[in-house]
Amino acid sequence: MAPAPNSEASPSTVKGTTWMQEILPLILNGEDLTPVQTIPNWDRVPWLEGPPAALVLGDRPPPRVMVSHWPYHLMPPSFYTSKAKVIYVTRNPKDTAVSSFHFHGMASYLDDPGTFDQFLDKFLSGQVLFGKWTDHVKSWRNTDIEGRILYMTYEEMVQDLRTAVLRMAQFLGRELSPDVLEKVANHCQFNNMKTNIMSNYSLVPQDILDSSKSPFLRKGTAGDWRNHFNAEQEARFS
Repeated sequence: MAPAPNSEASPSTVKGTTWMQEILPLILNGEDLTPVQTIPNWDRVPWLEGPPAALVLGDRPPPRVMVSHWPYHLMPPSFYTSKAKVIYVTRNPKDTAVSSFHFHGMASYLDDPGTFDQFLDKFLSGQVLFGKWTDHVKSWRNTDIEGRILYMTYEEMVQDLRTAVLRMAQFLGRELSPDVLEKVANHCQFNNMKTNIMSNYSLVPQDILDSSKSPFLRKGTAGDWRNHFNAEQEARFS
């Protein structure tokens, strides 16, 4: 999900994608908040698997940034020989399951998740969008693009976003002054992003994403799974 200077951009997150769509333009643009305040996130950092990507990025000068949920083996052939860099974000799979459950409940184009217990069975067997969590993570852990990939966790971003942004900037070859680094980290705090209409998907029609069932950006915390799992579910999942 991050570009190398003078190269094409690249994927990929399991959870934390929307956060990357907020952070990366600011790392690349320094102090300029204009993109994240005026351009919907799906246009400023389009989806690799979405039809608009080529249209949005066609005339845009490098570095170009895209996000994706594709597993490694489904990436376009040109990716493997490119100079594109990847920031791969993983999240505690229990929190990922909870987030996915709520997303399936609000997204009209996805199957009804049923009860949380029913959804856990689907999640563990890979009968959900983008398949099994374990398969996805393994695919991006065993790659031949060493040196072009930075592994991040959702939890470290929650705990210390400033340090996480600094790691991303260094990986992308961008030097941010302490003031700019602080500005980017402050702007990209979850509560700020949640109220940004260009980032919270509130511009998407209600019949596609029904925010009355669940907001697209819910809590932005680590460990919310404890509010959903009972003892039997946790044991089965673990």
